[in-house]
Parts: sequence; structure tokens; C-alpha cells
Amino acid sequence: MFTGLIREIAHVKSLAGSTLSIRAKHKAKLGDSIAINGACLTVIKVEKDGFSVELSPESQRVLAMENFKNEVHIEPAMMMGDRFEGHIVQGHIDCIGEIKEIKNSGNSFDIFIHVDKKFIPYIVPKGSITVDGVSLTVNDVFPESFRLTIIPHTMKETIFKNYKKGSHVNIETDMFARYVSHIISHKKNTLSWDEVESISARY
Repeated sequence: MFTGLIREIAHVKSLAGSTLSIRAKHKAKLGDSIAINGACLTVIKVEKDGFSVELSPESQRVLAMENFKNEVHIEPAMMMGDRFEGHIVQGHIDCIGEIKEIKNSGNSFDIFIHVDKKFIPYIVPKGSITVDGVSLTVNDVFPESFRLTIIPHTMKETIFKNYKKGSHVNIETDMFARYVSHIISHKKNTLSWDEVESISARY
């Protein structure tokens, strides 16, 4: 499990076949789970200046592979007793989003991201979403897109500074919204509010 708070901007050394090699200050251990641009990946090799992870065919199919170059976000998996910030992030990418517009509002940036409309029900206004591993708050939701507002500090300290119109990003929607939707779709009768609250309390 992750929090969506980026711990380091690391650098890609190489992407050869299914192996992604990363140069990072973080001292990984063999078998560690590390989110790279939001995707939970397993460390298969440890080197002096970083580590390597394995990208399965499924991972390569669902991830924005174009961003696994130059700078990448990394976040090690949470450990028991860690301070919980951000929101609950699984590192399971739902879809690839496309940045449609970036508006500089002076003291913030409005970013509009298009996604397949089937994922819109899992994106909640004022709820949480993860974009390339960064925990963010959704401001508005539209039929096939959503709007985020990002402060200058976040823009400067993440690879968001490299994005432009047409850039693709990894999207992980809200876990609770996915779970509730899945349960409702497989339940013959409508859930009561007590049942919804009970489901939320389990997490």
C-alpha cells in the first residue's frame, strides 16, 4: 500500500525488454514493492546507485510507458507504523489519461485530463485520485474528463512540470468508489446506506 506522496524524483537508466533500471538515492531491497509513476512494481535487482524492477506484459499494456524515461516518481511501500498521509493508494493503475489542457491561473494550475468514460463513475468530485503516483484532489468531473488544481510547489517538485497537452499519465481511481461500484453491480438489490457505511468502515 502507498500514500500517493512522492518520496523521490529518480532517473531511468534504461528500459530493456521487461527490465526497468532506476538510479535513485532510495536504498531498495530485493523483493521490495516500489511505486514508479504510480505503478506497484517489484525490485528484482539491487545496484550501488539504484535498482531494477520487472514490467510484466500486462503492466506494459496498461501503463503510460512513454513516461518511463528521464525522471520518474518513486514511492516505497508503506511500512507498519509509518505516518499516513495522502490517501490509500494500491499502485494498481486503472487506465491511462491524456492531458487535454493546462491553465496557469497565477497561483495554481488547472489540469484537465481525459479518460475512458467507463472510469468516470470511480472519479468523485472533491475525492482523491492518483496521477502518475501523486495523490491529488478532484475538483470537477465531466462526462469524459476531470479537472485538478495543482499548486506551484507540486508542479515544481514533480514531473508534472514536464507535462504538456497530449501527455499521457497513469491513473488510479478512488479505491472505495471501485469497491462500492463492484459490490453494487453484483448485488441484486440496492445497497442501503447502512451497508455502504459498513463497507467504508472496513477500510
